[in-house]
Amino acid sequence: MRFATPLVPARLIRRYMRFLSDVELNDGMVVKAHCPNPGSMMGLKDDGVRVWIEGNNDPKKKLDWGWRLVELPDAFVGIDTGAANKIVAEALAGGIDGLDGYDLVRPEVKYREKSRVDFLLTGDGRRDCYLEVKSVTLSRKARLAEFPDSVTARGAKHLGDLAAMVVQGHRAVLLFLVQRTDCTRVTLAADLDPTYAAAFKVAQAAGVEIMCFSCAISPDGITMTGQLPFDP
Repeated sequence: MRFATPLVPARLIRRYMRFLSDVELNDGMVVKAHCPNPGSMMGLKDDGVRVWIEGNNDPKKKLDWGWRLVELPDAFVGIDTGAANKIVAEALAGGIDGLDGYDLVRPEVKYREKSRVDFLLTGDGRRDCYLEVKSVTLSRKARLAEFPDSVTARGAKHLGDLAAMVVQGHRAVLLFLVQRTDCTRVTLAADLDPTYAAAFKVAQAAGVEIMCFSCAISPDGITMTGQLPFDP
């Protein structure tokens, strides 16, 4: 996934009200940027951290800038949770080992009560595959990515929905997309959301499959790369 317009480096002044941030451009100008991440962004929102923002000319958008990346001393982190599905959609089009061979890939399909699955994969002679994508940006230990970074009741509901699809005879996959370049393993942040961790165990026992993938990230764009192990 290439960014629509060239990213601009800046310095984070503050992130507030979850979806807003003030950043300082290299020329000293301070601008307001949309923060497309509802999570805690633990470890990624310290004042003064180097960030990359994207400008837009869309009159429908309230802000002229969108925050896209954090640049840490040894890693890039993609903070836009909405980009995760775009990244996975591109990878599905090119073929993902274990998720290939389906005739049709449909995004945002309604299922269950008040739920939409990120992707529904279907094909003749194959079980329908319900694919849910989660963007992972938290890392508190070297090389280890963790999900979630805050309490997510919605995420726990998604796990129940996926488990229900397995019970009905379908295939269900939870895909953790690690949007940071310094991690080689994935695990749950059970201390941050014990309820999610419990729901995860139930879903996994029901037959929900877990897949984890890394990303190549730069100010040019983000691409899904190799598969990562999950640490139970």
